[in-house]
Amino acid sequence: MSARRGIFTITALTVGLMAGPGAFAQSHGDLHRAVDAAILSDVAADRQAEREAKRQPYASPGGYGSIATAGAARDACSEKALAQAGMGARILGTPSASTMSTGWEVEGMVGSTSDSVPFVCSVRNGSVTGILLRRGE
Repeated sequence: MSARRGIFTITALTVGLMAGPGAFAQSHGDLHRAVDAAILSDVAADRQAEREAKRQPYASPGGYGSIATAGAARDACSEKALAQAGMGARILGTPSASTMSTGWEVEGMVGSTSDSVPFVCSVRNGSVTGILLRRGE
């Protein structure tokens, strides 16, 4: 139960009880409908807040910020692949980003012209969640 709903309910009941038994009896139906409407309004607001929270991307723990586009996913995954490949590595060509239900899957090549390694990277809910360098394939 939210604090706002609890405060409203307590306030409404206190006002009804302080008005006297005659006034309370006459407005009991109105008070009951007002309390029901307040509770339904709070439930609807809570559900809307949950839906909006699910739509917001999570902050990336890797410092890449909120990854909300395919280009940002390619950039973040490229940076992560370069970090894992080591010194002197570079991205070969342009990585491709495919849409998934909660983000992107990025595929590309990292390495030098003589030694290249394919990589696959997942971006979920606004952050890089995993990368795989496929050595030896």
